[in-house]
Amino acid sequence: MATLLYRLGRGSMRRRRLVAAIWLVVLVGLGLGAATLRGPIADNFTMPGTESQRALDLLAEQFPEASGATGTIAVKAPADGALGSPPGQAVVRELTQEAATLPGVLGAVDPFQVGAVSPDGRYALVQVQFATGADEVTDAQRDAYEKVGARAEAQGWQVSPGGEVLNAVPEVGSTEAIGVAIAAIVLVITFGSLVAAGMTMLNALIGVGVGMAGLFTLSSVVDLTSTAPILALMLGLAVGIDYSLFITSRYRQNLLEGLPPDEAVGRAVGTAGSAVVFAGATVVIALAGLAVVNIPFLTVMGLAAAGTVSVAVLVAITLQPALLGFAGRRVLPRKLRTALPVGTEDAETGNAGDRSAEQVTPPAEDRSAFGFRWARAVTRFRVPVILVGLIGLGLLALPTPDMRLSLPDAGTAPVGSPARESNDLIVEGFGPGFTGRLAVVVAGDDAQATEAAVPQVTALIQRTDNVLAVAPPQFSRDGRTALLGVVPKTGPTEEATETLVHDVRSAVGEFRDVDVLLTGVTAIGIDVSEKLSDALPVYLLLVVGLSVLLLMLVFRSVLVPVKAALGFLLTVAATFGITVAVFQQGKLADLVGLETPGPLVSFLPILLIGILFGLAMDYEVFLVSRMREDFVHGDTAQQATVNGMGHGARVVTAAALIMISVFGGFVFLDDPVIKSMGFALAVGVAIDAFVVRMTIVPAVMSLLGKRAWWLPRWLDKALPNVDIEGEGLRAHLDEKAPSHA
Repeated sequence: MATLLYRLGRGSMRRRRLVAAIWLVVLVGLGLGAATLRGPIADNFTMPGTESQRALDLLAEQFPEASGATGTIAVKAPADGALGSPPGQAVVRELTQEAATLPGVLGAVDPFQVGAVSPDGRYALVQVQFATGADEVTDAQRDAYEKVGARAEAQGWQVSPGGEVLNAVPEVGSTEAIGVAIAAIVLVITFGSLVAAGMTMLNALIGVGVGMAGLFTLSSVVDLTSTAPILALMLGLAVGIDYSLFITSRYRQNLLEGLPPDEAVGRAVGTAGSAVVFAGATVVIALAGLAVVNIPFLTVMGLAAAGTVSVAVLVAITLQPALLGFAGRRVLPRKLRTALPVGTEDAETGNAGDRSAEQVTPPAEDRSAFGFRWARAVTRFRVPVILVGLIGLGLLALPTPDMRLSLPDAGTAPVGSPARESNDLIVEGFGPGFTGRLAVVVAGDDAQATEAAVPQVTALIQRTDNVLAVAPPQFSRDGRTALLGVVPKTGPTEEATETLVHDVRSAVGEFRDVDVLLTGVTAIGIDVSEKLSDALPVYLLLVVGLSVLLLMLVFRSVLVPVKAALGFLLTVAATFGITVAVFQQGKLADLVGLETPGPLVSFLPILLIGILFGLAMDYEVFLVSRMREDFVHGDTAQQATVNGMGHGARVVTAAALIMISVFGGFVFLDDPVIKSMGFALAVGVAIDAFVVRMTIVPAVMSLLGKRAWWLPRWLDKALPNVDIEGEGLRAHLDEKAPSHA
């Protein structure tokens, strides 16, 4: 693979204008496709096979007028008892009539007819039924709904439209630019060259642009959830910058060793590029592996992010060499350009240059750099370092068992948003249960069976603990399907509500002549969370097994992959613990701008495992591959460990800081789901890079010594050689060397 990438890198540099033109055409073409073919972004989380989803499908088939999105308008009168007066009732009825005539609305329910009035006569709830699902409600219809009740508000009433129809799609604004700006500063400091930093950033941004444009182009035929583009953008930016950083760093090193530009870029792509391809492949496999969970919205999220990462890899090994060709020696700081030997300046011609430059003695290696000093300290005190690292990460992981999962609800929406204002008003007037109402679908073969079953179902539900009220049934036109509203005493994300869902299903599960199914936004969230929780151990086992197998191929070792997998588990446990402490328990929540702590979004753990796995393997490969390279070439295991850290620490530190900056930029968004994703990824990268890979790993490698590279002979013969360190490439170049003498 290294030899193939070497040729690809040299070819891309020599034909840099053609390569740049091709990527520009791809970017413009996909940009036009995204502008003209972009489809709607969904915000619903369907879960085939669950009872709640079967109920929704049944409603869509037999009771379509009740299967659309719903809205709840919370009304607060100026004074207690106002709703009992004729003028107050007139205001609410006028508001109900106004809501019923809004575009896209099938009808609105008079709160006086269904008893949706608070005991103190000050609060009322107007239920609004839309004709289509929330994803199909147009912006114009949503705007009209948000403005309902203007006349009532002019009379001193408070009107707050809410409900699933107002579920907002997270918007990417200027706050993420902070992370990109910090990443640019890290690049400038790392390279000491504005040209190198700017070119690396440009390469990554082009890759992100291509990936995101392609994603939005496909959105016309694929249902994208609202979080899929955000996740794709996060990963595309982070890995795009990192992959370009690794290749540019190796190119600069090759230039300083006296290689001509085309040879320098070829070897950079052949060596660092091999690691980039492997690292990218692990991220893609982990993300695409989310499909095995068989949850559609999670599959789409994983494949969307995997597609963006794939583009980042392709851009890094093709467009990056082309841009390096345009930059030439300007990727180096000015004081180093003049120190280059003659024969390394022909970047514009693309010729091989004076091969005698390869014989120039490279500058003496600076072993006083921080990476070498850190490695020597860690390996010297390896046992205390390992113990402190394990105890520290163990303490950080303590909150993990308390983790609760749920889909987001309006109670965690940003303060001041329409959804949050409506939610708070409902809780104020009626209690938390009214914000997470359940829906029971009763469907029979004929109207008589359904009509006979409804009273029995109602009685069973009313006798269930934690039920506050059961609303009167609504019947479909043919009478075969009925819809009952169930109001819990507790909020939608509380454990008692989850228990209630299971209790109701158990209570009404014995009917033979009719189907009785429980659904609603709250029930859907509970079903999604439970299915994801069940899938989490299976996916974790898949990812860990995959990491051991892949690293065994790369490092020709048994203990190194096992050590890497255990380190990954430490990273995941500690990351979960910190995220639970901040976002669920509310500790230090003000530092991340979290207004309302609550359960973590249900898909965060499994998504975090997939992403952190790929990123953890990045750092493992870039650090340990140099250790193995030096060990194979005669260094002692101890010295090889120090060399690997000394050469890789600076680049890995920069790469980790860049990823932390990019992910951390999303913490500033108001949406709590995106905020928690950005926070968890930033913390996970920090723990894995600085605590696990750059501290515990070299300490363990030093402790294991040469035993770290043990591999049974039969297994060595059975495993294919992927040549991640470029040994085959060096042999290929050595064979060609005499012809240039």
